[in-house]
Amino acid sequence: MPIITATDLARHTRQILDRVARSGETVIVERNQTPVARIVPAEPNMTASQALEGLATGLSAIEGQRWLQDSRADFSDEVRDPWA
Repeated sequence: MPIITATDLARHTRQILDRVARSGETVIVERNQTPVARIVPAEPNMTASQALEGLATGLSAIEGQRWLQDSRADFSDEVRDPWA
């Protein structure tokens, strides 16, 4: 893991963030030779279609109807006040 000073971070923030994003590497930030922070790459974003990729291609009409009934079981259509 690369180690940088807080001063370098302040002076080169954009370049350091670009490096973390590009390499996927965590960077340690030190102040007075003491680690004070870690810059960690963000979790990769995934679209809904990517998340569902590889699942069964579809439900039969009967399975779809059962799923819909199960998903609505224990729910009411009435409007209620969440603060009451």
